[in-house]
Amino acid sequence: MKEIKAFIRQHRIANVLQALRDLKVADISYHNITVSQVQRPLASEDPAQQHYSLDLAEAVVSEYKLDLVCADEVVNELIAAITTAAHTGLPDAGWIFVSEVTKAIEIR
Repeated sequence: MKEIKAFIRQHRIANVLQALRDLKVADISYHNITVSQVQRPLASEDPAQQHYSLDLAEAVVSEYKLDLVCADEVVNELIAAITTAAHTGLPDAGWIFVSEVTKAIEIR
């Protein structure tokens, strides 16, 4: 199993979630999808992309962190869907990280 973490610009997250729904319909399986809003400091020199965080006392870019777990054989399809849907055409538009899941235990 693999865990995919993707950091996606705020205005692209809806497209990414729709792309993942489309894969689910196509029988590409994944589990435990979560989405969290995050703030990334030192992220952009473009002031239009930033806002000022009072909590951090500096300029930040709002993003979403998407987490999901999938079987090894579908990881490349999921990455392709996320990359395509999250594409902004700008440098440093986000990141995708893939990690090995060594153990998964379902709580019942």
